[in-house]
Amino acid sequence: MHLAVEAGRRLKPLLLPLALIVAVSALLLAMDPGVRTADAERVPRVAIVQQAPQSALDQGVTGVRDALAERGFTQGSTIDMEFFNAQADMPTANDIARRVTDGSWDLVVTVSTASLLTVANANQGGRVRHVYGIVTDPTVLGVGISATDPLDHPPHMAGYGSFASIEETISLARRFNPGLKRIGLVWHTSEQNSEAYTLRARKYCAEHGIELLEANAETASNVAESAASLTSRGVEALMLTGDVLVLTAVDPLVAVADRSGIPVFSVIPPNVQRGTLFDLGADYTAIGREVGQLAADVLEGRDPATVPTENRVPEMLLLNLDVLKRIGAPWRLPEGLLESAAVIIEDGVERKQPDVRVAKGN
Repeated sequence: MHLAVEAGRRLKPLLLPLALIVAVSALLLAMDPGVRTADAERVPRVAIVQQAPQSALDQGVTGVRDALAERGFTQGSTIDMEFFNAQADMPTANDIARRVTDGSWDLVVTVSTASLLTVANANQGGRVRHVYGIVTDPTVLGVGISATDPLDHPPHMAGYGSFASIEETISLARRFNPGLKRIGLVWHTSEQNSEAYTLRARKYCAEHGIELLEANAETASNVAESAASLTSRGVEALMLTGDVLVLTAVDPLVAVADRSGIPVFSVIPPNVQRGTLFDLGADYTAIGREVGQLAADVLEGRDPATVPTENRVPEMLLLNLDVLKRIGAPWRLPEGLLESAAVIIEDGVERKQPDVRVAKGN
Protein backbone atom coordinates (compact mmCIF):
# COMPACT_ATOMS: atom_id res chain seq x y z
CA MET A 1 0.00 0.00 0.00
CA HIS A 2 2.82 2.36 0.93
CA LEU A 3 4.56 1.64 -2.40
CA ALA A 4 1.40 2.43 -4.40
CA VAL A 5 0.92 5.77 -2.62
CA GLU A 6 4.55 6.68 -3.18
CA ALA A 7 4.28 5.83 -6.91
CA GLY A 8 1.18 8.03 -7.19
CA ARG A 9 3.06 10.97 -5.66
CA ARG A 10 5.88 10.54 -8.17
CA LEU A 11 3.50 10.37 -11.22
CA LYS A 12 1.31 13.33 -10.25
CA PRO A 13 3.69 16.06 -11.51
CA LEU A 14 3.79 14.31 -14.89
CA LEU A 15 0.02 14.19 -15.47
CA LEU A 16 -0.49 17.83 -16.51
CA PRO A 17 2.30 17.86 -19.13
CA LEU A 18 1.09 14.52 -20.45
CA ALA A 19 -2.48 15.82 -20.82
CA LEU A 20 -1.19 18.89 -22.66
CA ILE A 21 0.80 16.69 -25.05
CA VAL A 22 -2.29 14.59 -25.81
CA ALA A 23 -4.46 17.67 -26.39
CA VAL A 24 -1.95 19.35 -28.69
CA SER A 25 -1.44 16.13 -30.64
CA ALA A 26 -5.18 15.74 -31.14
CA LEU A 27 -5.45 19.34 -32.35
CA LEU A 28 -2.61 18.88 -34.83
CA LEU A 29 -4.17 15.70 -36.15
CA ALA A 30 -7.51 17.45 -36.64
CA MET A 31 -5.82 20.28 -38.54
CA ASP A 32 -3.85 17.95 -40.81
CA PRO A 33 -5.89 17.18 -43.99
CA GLY A 34 -3.75 14.13 -44.59
CA VAL A 35 -5.19 12.35 -41.57
CA ARG A 36 -8.88 13.14 -41.91
CA THR A 37 -11.19 10.23 -41.36
CA ALA A 38 -12.63 8.37 -44.33
CA ASP A 39 -16.14 9.39 -43.26
CA ALA A 40 -15.23 13.08 -43.36
CA GLU A 41 -13.91 12.79 -46.91
CA ARG A 42 -16.65 10.53 -48.25
CA VAL A 43 -19.26 12.05 -50.56
CA PRO A 44 -22.77 10.57 -50.80
CA ARG A 45 -23.40 7.97 -53.52
CA VAL A 46 -26.69 8.60 -55.31
CA ALA A 47 -28.28 6.42 -58.00
CA ILE A 48 -30.74 8.09 -60.39
CA VAL A 49 -32.92 5.55 -62.18
CA GLN A 50 -35.32 5.99 -65.10
CA GLN A 51 -37.29 3.40 -67.03
CA ALA A 52 -36.85 4.55 -70.63
CA PRO A 53 -35.23 7.18 -72.87
CA GLN A 54 -38.41 9.23 -73.14
CA SER A 55 -38.64 13.03 -73.21
CA ALA A 56 -40.74 13.53 -70.06
CA LEU A 57 -38.46 11.25 -68.06
CA ASP A 58 -35.35 12.90 -69.52
CA GLN A 59 -36.72 16.29 -68.46
CA GLY A 60 -37.42 14.94 -64.98
CA VAL A 61 -33.83 13.72 -64.61
CA THR A 62 -32.55 17.10 -65.82
CA GLY A 63 -34.67 18.83 -63.18
CA VAL A 64 -33.32 16.52 -60.45
CA ARG A 65 -29.71 17.24 -61.45
CA ASP A 66 -30.29 21.00 -61.64
CA ALA A 67 -31.90 21.14 -58.20
CA LEU A 68 -29.13 19.09 -56.60
CA ALA A 69 -26.52 21.37 -58.17
CA GLU A 70 -28.33 24.45 -56.86
CA ARG A 71 -28.16 22.95 -53.38
CA GLY A 72 -24.40 22.50 -53.63
CA PHE A 73 -24.22 18.86 -54.70
CA THR A 74 -21.61 18.98 -57.46
CA GLN A 75 -20.81 15.80 -59.35
CA GLY A 76 -17.34 14.49 -58.55
CA SER A 77 -16.88 16.94 -55.70
CA THR A 78 -19.71 16.83 -53.18
CA ILE A 79 -21.77 14.00 -54.67
CA ASP A 80 -21.15 10.81 -56.62
CA MET A 81 -24.12 10.31 -58.97
CA GLU A 82 -24.62 7.37 -61.27
CA PHE A 83 -27.39 7.26 -63.86
CA PHE A 84 -29.29 4.14 -64.86
CA ASN A 85 -31.73 3.70 -67.76
CA ALA A 86 -33.60 0.42 -68.22
CA GLN A 87 -34.29 1.19 -71.91
CA ALA A 88 -37.95 0.18 -71.38
CA ASP A 89 -36.88 -3.40 -70.59
CA MET A 90 -38.32 -4.88 -67.38
CA PRO A 91 -35.62 -7.55 -66.82
CA THR A 92 -33.04 -4.77 -67.08
CA ALA A 93 -35.12 -2.63 -64.70
CA ASN A 94 -35.16 -5.43 -62.13
CA ASP A 95 -31.39 -5.92 -62.46
CA ILE A 96 -30.85 -2.19 -61.90
CA ALA A 97 -33.15 -2.25 -58.87
CA ARG A 98 -31.17 -5.07 -57.27
CA ARG A 99 -27.91 -3.24 -57.90
CA VAL A 100 -28.96 0.10 -56.42
CA THR A 101 -30.48 -1.49 -53.30
CA ASP A 102 -27.44 -3.59 -52.35
CA GLY A 103 -26.60 -1.33 -49.40
CA SER A 104 -23.73 0.56 -51.03
CA TRP A 105 -25.77 3.65 -51.94
CA ASP A 106 -26.85 6.55 -49.74
CA LEU A 107 -29.91 7.42 -51.81
CA VAL A 108 -31.82 6.20 -54.85
CA VAL A 109 -33.91 8.65 -56.90
CA THR A 110 -36.38 6.98 -59.28
CA VAL A 111 -38.00 8.75 -62.22
CA SER A 112 -41.09 6.92 -63.57
CA THR A 113 -43.72 4.59 -62.18
CA ALA A 114 -41.94 1.41 -63.27
CA SER A 115 -38.68 2.53 -61.66
CA LEU A 116 -40.46 3.31 -58.40
CA LEU A 117 -42.10 -0.10 -58.42
CA THR A 118 -39.00 -2.16 -59.20
CA VAL A 119 -36.82 -0.35 -56.65
CA ALA A 120 -39.51 -0.46 -53.95
CA ASN A 121 -39.92 -4.20 -54.42
CA ALA A 122 -36.16 -4.76 -54.23
CA ASN A 123 -35.81 -2.48 -51.21
CA GLN A 124 -38.53 -3.79 -48.92
CA GLY A 125 -36.04 -4.05 -46.06
CA GLY A 126 -35.19 -0.36 -46.38
CA ARG A 127 -31.46 -0.82 -47.04
CA VAL A 128 -31.37 2.50 -48.89
CA ARG A 129 -33.37 5.72 -48.73
CA HIS A 130 -35.60 6.20 -51.77
CA VAL A 131 -36.97 9.42 -53.30
CA TYR A 132 -39.32 9.13 -56.28
CA GLY A 133 -41.09 11.32 -58.84
CA ILE A 134 -42.68 11.47 -62.32
CA VAL A 135 -45.15 8.85 -61.08
CA THR A 136 -48.81 8.84 -62.09
CA ASP A 137 -50.28 7.51 -58.83
CA PRO A 138 -47.93 5.94 -56.26
CA THR A 139 -50.84 4.89 -54.04
CA VAL A 140 -52.07 2.16 -56.42
CA LEU A 141 -48.77 0.32 -56.81
CA GLY A 142 -49.04 -1.94 -53.77
CA VAL A 143 -45.80 -0.75 -52.17
CA GLY A 144 -47.36 0.55 -48.95
CA ILE A 145 -48.16 4.16 -49.91
CA SER A 146 -51.58 5.11 -48.55
CA ALA A 147 -54.19 6.92 -50.63
CA THR A 148 -55.84 8.41 -47.52
CA ASP A 149 -53.02 9.24 -45.09
CA PRO A 150 -50.17 11.25 -46.68
CA LEU A 151 -47.73 10.16 -43.96
CA ASP A 152 -48.59 6.47 -44.18
CA HIS A 153 -45.80 5.12 -46.37
CA PRO A 154 -42.60 3.10 -45.89
CA PRO A 155 -40.34 5.19 -43.64
CA HIS A 156 -37.40 5.02 -46.06
CA MET A 157 -39.46 6.34 -49.02
CA ALA A 158 -40.66 9.81 -49.99
CA GLY A 159 -41.82 11.48 -53.17
CA TYR A 160 -44.54 13.04 -55.28
CA GLY A 161 -47.17 11.80 -57.70
CA SER A 162 -47.88 13.72 -60.90
CA PHE A 163 -51.29 12.54 -62.12
CA ALA A 164 -52.23 14.98 -64.89
CA SER A 165 -55.91 15.65 -65.50
CA ILE A 166 -57.11 13.43 -68.34
CA GLU A 167 -60.53 15.03 -67.89
CA GLU A 168 -59.22 18.52 -68.70
CA THR A 169 -57.28 17.16 -71.66
CA ILE A 170 -60.33 15.51 -73.24
CA SER A 171 -62.37 18.61 -72.46
CA LEU A 172 -59.83 20.73 -74.33
CA ALA A 173 -60.00 18.39 -77.33
CA ARG A 174 -63.74 19.05 -77.40
CA ARG A 175 -63.11 22.77 -77.39
CA PHE A 176 -61.10 22.25 -80.57
CA ASN A 177 -63.86 20.04 -82.01
CA PRO A 178 -67.22 20.34 -80.20
CA GLY A 179 -68.63 17.45 -82.24
CA LEU A 180 -65.91 15.01 -81.14
CA LYS A 181 -67.58 11.65 -80.44
CA ARG A 182 -64.96 8.91 -80.87
CA ILE A 183 -61.42 8.85 -79.42
CA GLY A 184 -58.81 6.11 -79.86
CA LEU A 185 -56.37 5.07 -77.14
CA VAL A 186 -53.36 2.77 -77.55
CA TRP A 187 -52.03 1.52 -74.23
CA HIS A 188 -49.96 -1.23 -72.63
CA THR A 189 -52.17 -3.15 -70.21
CA SER A 190 -49.22 -4.21 -68.03
CA GLU A 191 -48.40 -0.62 -67.05
CA GLN A 192 -50.22 0.39 -63.88
CA ASN A 193 -49.75 4.08 -64.57
CA SER A 194 -51.34 3.62 -67.99
CA GLU A 195 -54.22 1.69 -66.48
CA ALA A 196 -54.88 4.52 -64.02
CA TYR A 197 -55.22 7.01 -66.88
CA THR A 198 -57.36 4.62 -68.90
CA LEU A 199 -59.83 4.06 -66.07
CA ARG A 200 -60.32 7.80 -65.63
CA ALA A 201 -60.62 8.33 -69.39
CA ARG A 202 -63.29 5.64 -69.62
CA LYS A 203 -65.30 7.26 -66.84
CA TYR A 204 -65.08 10.77 -68.28
CA CYS A 205 -65.92 9.67 -71.82
CA ALA A 206 -68.91 7.64 -70.63
CA GLU A 207 -70.22 10.65 -68.72
CA HIS A 208 -69.82 13.02 -71.70
CA GLY A 209 -71.14 10.98 -74.59
CA ILE A 210 -67.76 10.07 -76.08
CA GLU A 211 -66.92 6.58 -77.29
CA LEU A 212 -63.44 5.50 -76.18
CA LEU A 213 -61.98 2.80 -78.42
CA GLU A 214 -58.93 0.99 -77.05
CA ALA A 215 -56.12 -1.12 -78.50
CA ASN A 216 -53.37 -2.89 -76.59
CA ALA A 217 -49.68 -2.73 -77.56
CA GLU A 218 -47.36 -5.28 -75.95
CA THR A 219 -44.20 -3.79 -77.46
CA ALA A 220 -43.18 -0.47 -78.99
CA SER A 221 -43.10 -2.11 -82.41
CA ASN A 222 -46.82 -2.93 -82.04
CA VAL A 223 -47.90 0.67 -81.42
CA ALA A 224 -48.36 1.68 -85.07
CA GLU A 225 -50.34 -1.47 -85.84
CA SER A 226 -52.58 -0.88 -82.81
CA ALA A 227 -53.11 2.75 -83.83
CA ALA A 228 -54.02 1.68 -87.37
CA SER A 229 -56.62 -0.71 -85.98
CA LEU A 230 -58.25 2.25 -84.26
CA THR A 231 -58.22 4.55 -87.28
CA SER A 232 -59.82 1.76 -89.32
CA ARG A 233 -62.67 1.81 -86.79
CA GLY A 234 -63.34 5.49 -87.43
CA VAL A 235 -61.82 7.28 -84.44
CA GLU A 236 -61.69 11.06 -84.85
CA ALA A 237 -58.53 11.54 -82.77
CA LEU A 238 -55.88 9.52 -80.97
CA MET A 239 -54.99 10.25 -77.35
CA LEU A 240 -51.66 9.75 -75.58
CA THR A 241 -51.58 9.22 -71.82
CA GLY A 242 -48.73 8.41 -69.43
CA ASP A 243 -47.96 5.05 -71.03
CA VAL A 244 -44.16 4.82 -71.15
CA LEU A 245 -44.12 2.08 -73.79
CA VAL A 246 -46.42 3.99 -76.16
CA LEU A 247 -44.54 7.23 -75.53
CA THR A 248 -41.37 5.60 -76.85
CA ALA A 249 -43.22 5.09 -80.16
CA VAL A 250 -44.86 8.49 -80.64
CA ASP A 251 -43.44 9.00 -84.13
CA PRO A 252 -45.05 5.93 -85.76
CA LEU A 253 -48.32 6.60 -83.92
CA VAL A 254 -48.42 10.20 -85.20
CA ALA A 255 -47.62 8.95 -88.70
CA VAL A 256 -50.68 6.67 -88.60
CA ALA A 257 -52.86 9.60 -87.49
CA ASP A 258 -51.46 11.85 -90.23
CA ARG A 259 -52.31 9.31 -92.91
CA SER A 260 -55.89 9.29 -91.62
CA GLY A 261 -56.14 13.08 -91.38
CA ILE A 262 -56.83 13.09 -87.63
CA PRO A 263 -54.92 14.68 -84.73
CA VAL A 264 -53.14 13.22 -81.74
CA PHE A 265 -53.40 14.96 -78.37
CA SER A 266 -51.53 14.20 -75.18
CA VAL A 267 -51.30 14.64 -71.41
CA ILE A 268 -47.51 14.32 -71.59
CA PRO A 269 -45.48 17.33 -72.77
CA PRO A 270 -43.44 17.83 -74.85
CA ASN A 271 -44.82 15.88 -77.80
CA VAL A 272 -45.94 18.78 -80.03
CA GLN A 273 -42.44 18.78 -81.51
CA ARG A 274 -43.18 15.25 -82.68
CA GLY A 275 -46.54 16.09 -84.22
CA THR A 276 -49.27 16.15 -81.58
CA LEU A 277 -51.90 18.88 -81.90
CA PHE A 278 -51.56 19.82 -78.25
CA ASP A 279 -50.11 18.61 -74.96
CA LEU A 280 -51.86 19.55 -71.73
CA GLY A 281 -50.05 18.16 -68.73
CA ALA A 282 -47.22 18.58 -66.30
CA ASP A 283 -44.02 20.56 -66.66
CA TYR A 284 -41.71 17.61 -66.03
CA THR A 285 -38.57 19.68 -65.64
CA ALA A 286 -40.32 21.59 -62.85
CA ILE A 287 -41.45 18.35 -61.20
CA GLY A 288 -37.91 16.99 -61.47
CA ARG A 289 -36.62 20.08 -59.72
CA GLU A 290 -39.07 19.53 -56.86
CA VAL A 291 -37.92 15.91 -56.59
CA GLY A 292 -34.30 17.09 -56.63
CA GLN A 293 -35.00 19.54 -53.82
CA LEU A 294 -36.51 16.71 -51.80
CA ALA A 295 -33.49 14.51 -52.53
CA ALA A 296 -31.21 17.30 -51.28
CA ASP A 297 -33.31 17.59 -48.12
CA VAL A 298 -32.91 13.87 -47.45
CA LEU A 299 -29.16 13.98 -48.10
CA GLU A 300 -28.93 16.84 -45.61
CA GLY A 301 -30.71 14.86 -42.93
CA ARG A 302 -34.45 15.08 -43.44
CA ASP A 303 -36.23 11.88 -42.46
CA PRO A 304 -38.22 10.50 -45.44
CA ALA A 305 -40.85 9.28 -42.98
CA THR A 306 -41.81 12.92 -42.28
CA VAL A 307 -42.51 13.79 -45.94
CA PRO A 308 -46.22 13.68 -46.90
CA THR A 309 -47.18 12.05 -50.19
CA GLU A 310 -48.56 14.70 -52.58
CA ASN A 311 -49.74 15.03 -56.18
CA ARG A 312 -47.79 17.85 -57.81
CA VAL A 313 -48.65 18.88 -61.37
CA PRO A 314 -47.28 22.28 -62.44
CA GLU A 315 -49.46 22.43 -65.55
CA MET A 316 -48.45 23.61 -69.01
CA LEU A 317 -50.05 23.76 -72.47
CA LEU A 318 -48.19 23.29 -75.75
CA LEU A 319 -49.78 23.91 -79.18
CA ASN A 320 -48.82 22.88 -82.71
CA LEU A 321 -50.65 25.19 -85.10
CA ASP A 322 -49.07 23.49 -88.11
CA VAL A 323 -50.96 20.30 -87.25
CA LEU A 324 -54.17 22.30 -86.84
CA LYS A 325 -53.77 23.84 -90.31
CA ARG A 326 -53.06 20.44 -91.82
CA ILE A 327 -56.12 18.63 -90.44
CA GLY A 328 -58.49 21.58 -90.88
CA ALA A 329 -62.21 21.60 -90.06
CA PRO A 330 -63.96 20.65 -87.86
CA TRP A 331 -60.89 21.25 -85.68
CA ARG A 332 -60.50 24.95 -84.85
CA LEU A 333 -58.41 26.94 -82.39
CA PRO A 334 -60.49 27.82 -79.30
CA GLU A 335 -60.78 31.51 -78.57
CA GLY A 336 -58.17 32.83 -76.14
CA LEU A 337 -56.13 29.63 -76.07
CA LEU A 338 -52.95 31.08 -77.58
CA GLU A 339 -52.47 33.29 -74.53
CA SER A 340 -52.44 30.17 -72.33
CA ALA A 341 -49.77 28.25 -74.23
CA ALA A 342 -46.25 27.95 -72.88
CA VAL A 343 -45.04 26.73 -76.28
CA ILE A 344 -46.48 27.44 -79.75
CA ILE A 345 -45.23 25.85 -82.96
CA GLU A 346 -46.16 27.66 -86.18
CA ASP A 347 -44.56 27.44 -89.63
CA GLY A 348 -42.01 25.07 -88.17
CA VAL A 349 -40.82 27.61 -85.60
CA GLU A 350 -41.16 27.03 -81.86
CA ARG A 351 -42.05 30.06 -79.77
CA LYS A 352 -41.99 30.00 -75.97
CA GLN A 353 -44.22 32.11 -73.74
CA PRO A 354 -42.87 31.88 -70.18
CA ASP A 355 -44.98 32.44 -67.09
CA VAL A 356 -48.35 31.84 -68.72
CA ARG A 357 -51.35 30.36 -66.94
CA VAL A 358 -53.46 27.64 -68.54
CA ALA A 359 -56.99 28.85 -69.20
CA LYS A 360 -59.61 26.35 -68.09
CA GLY A 361 -62.67 25.64 -70.17
CA ASN A 362 -65.35 23.05 -70.84
